[in-house]
Amino acid sequence: MSSIHPIHPPSMQSPSTSAPAASPATKPRKAAGKAGAPQRFNPIRLLQTPSVLLLLAWMIVPLVMTIYFSVNRYNLMAPDQTGFVGFENYQFLLEDPAFWPSIGNTALLIGSVLAISVIGGTLLAVLFDQPFRGRGIARLLVIGPFFVMPTVAALIWKNMIMHPVYGMLAFVMRHLGMEPIDWLAQYPMFSVIVIVAWQWIPFAFLILLTALQSLDTDQKEAAQLDGAGPVRIFFYIVLPHLKRAITVVIMIETIFLLSVFAEIFTTTAGGPGTETTNLTFLVYAIGLQQFDIGIASAGGIFAVVLANIVSFFLVRMLAKNLKGVNEK
Repeated sequence: MSSIHPIHPPSMQSPSTSAPAASPATKPRKAAGKAGAPQRFNPIRLLQTPSVLLLLAWMIVPLVMTIYFSVNRYNLMAPDQTGFVGFENYQFLLEDPAFWPSIGNTALLIGSVLAISVIGGTLLAVLFDQPFRGRGIARLLVIGPFFVMPTVAALIWKNMIMHPVYGMLAFVMRHLGMEPIDWLAQYPMFSVIVIVAWQWIPFAFLILLTALQSLDTDQKEAAQLDGAGPVRIFFYIVLPHLKRAITVVIMIETIFLLSVFAEIFTTTAGGPGTETTNLTFLVYAIGLQQFDIGIASAGGIFAVVLANIVSFFLVRMLAKNLKGVNEK
């Protein structure tokens, strides 16, 4: 009887007939070599060292100097009277009559500008997302104020728009039989909010318009076929899609609005009284008008702490938003 040789399937063939495989001893040897051998010096790190050291010095040196002056007595009018005072500068700052009004003005300015810029930017983004003739030129005109320097923008509003004699608003009010208003004297904080919001609405518009263009049009068409009107489409489709972009706008604007200075300095100089004095202008007034570097440094440290606290919560809010989007 002839012997019957079994036919092996391709997966059961002997190693001699199958494709050559890596030797099992090779992989452990390579892994052991990587784990046991000392890491070689990376020349890229050496090239990065000067920029890292420069950036570190750029950040650390001013912060350390500010902390040093904040715990020392140092007035430019009496440079010989110096010495360690501990937290005395912080105590003087907290007892300054303009300190707490400046905190309130800072919060009011940031909250108002955020509300105006986010709402206005969203409405403009929805409007300019519609097709119409000359849309490109119109978009460019809307973005234009963002590229105007803060000092120039403040001068334009102060002398050409809000001036009680030569301003455009005064001209219109006189022709309507109304008495012109001295906006910067009678409504100083409102005027500053309008000027700053005018500069930041284009930024919000640009970010939100970019996010809106990534919205799938099939969702809108499906909603329209189901009988949804423009208002329902806006609140149930457009706004949820813009949620992440609005969070980014709020985070970036808040960080920059904490340091608003040029608009206040150019228009109201913090007045009348402390009506428009924010924390940044208060630090300037103490340091460069009263020449008290110690108390001004304490205010600077307080501003840094406040900015870091706000940034911490904003970053957490953004991370939570991004996590929710990724889970969906």
